[in-house]
Amino acid sequence: MPQTVSTGELTGLLVRVFLRHGVSAENAGPVAETVVAAERDGAVSHGLLRLPGYVLTLKSGWVDGRAVPVVTDAAPGLVATEAANGFAQPALRAGAPLLREKARRQGIAPVAIRNSHHFAAVWPDIEPFAVEGFIALAMVNGRQRMVVWGGKRKLLGTSPMAFACPRPGRLPLVWDQASSVMAQGEVLLAAQHGKMLPEGVGLDADGRPTTDPRAVLDGGSILPFGGHKGSSIAFMIEILAGALTGGPFGFEDRSHEYPGAQTPKAGQTVILIDPLHVPGNRYFERIESLFGAIKASGVERLPADRRYAVRKQSLRNGIPLSDRDWETLQKLLA
Repeated sequence: MPQTVSTGELTGLLVRVFLRHGVSAENAGPVAETVVAAERDGAVSHGLLRLPGYVLTLKSGWVDGRAVPVVTDAAPGLVATEAANGFAQPALRAGAPLLREKARRQGIAPVAIRNSHHFAAVWPDIEPFAVEGFIALAMVNGRQRMVVWGGKRKLLGTSPMAFACPRPGRLPLVWDQASSVMAQGEVLLAAQHGKMLPEGVGLDADGRPTTDPRAVLDGGSILPFGGHKGSSIAFMIEILAGALTGGPFGFEDRSHEYPGAQTPKAGQTVILIDPLHVPGNRYFERIESLFGAIKASGVERLPADRRYAVRKQSLRNGIPLSDRDWETLQKLLA
């Protein structure tokens, strides 16, 4: 029988799962909240679908659930965080106070997080900053899953990036996208439900085009969106999230040495901008005229509108869980 739970109840269940499998109390909350945010907003490819992957990775020893992030005030305009082989969300939370302080004081500041494991959607990382009035940009590199345009074998991660900007009296505009034609989570969903992929999404292990999600997952690779343009963006993210932070590149992934490991050990860079620091831009006055013009042009839905609509329903009626999700939760709690 399908279950319906509140966001608070689901968060509590996931915290128990993470505690049960070796995550510290300090780290369990931020990781659980990110998974719940995706499930609450209908982004199921990054929600409970990935929970077994978290647990298998913890069991493998590839990630340290008890890692204590070390935050360094690296320069007047830069925060550097060593995630110590832990999850990215606790590392970001640890550095957030200093990051906010620098951005408020100077108008802009980045945090460079290295040796972290990011296995979730990126927008939950930055939406809270936009609610506080910051323009925010986040980039994450990861284990190799995507070919460089013209290549035959995977080399880069799917290289996701997310952008959020504040709006007066409204929830922020937020988008989150991979540099690949399709996010890894969507390929996982297709495989789980026995569905084929569209043409032009992936290659098999021999570098041949395929629509079989299993062939993509078992040694194959995902293609970049927009051909060489997606590749260029992925290169940029690999540099800003991998080279800049000091984290591993996608092709340096060693997770195969830890049977069961699924999370990427890589880097994340988040940049905050305080729009009020730019003289004469009238940001909060002008931003709505832009969105108004977009809607007047015939666009019916802005980025994040669908997620916000699903969120409203979830907060009012609860989050529906399938029998499969409920059984998985019970097994992981046993």
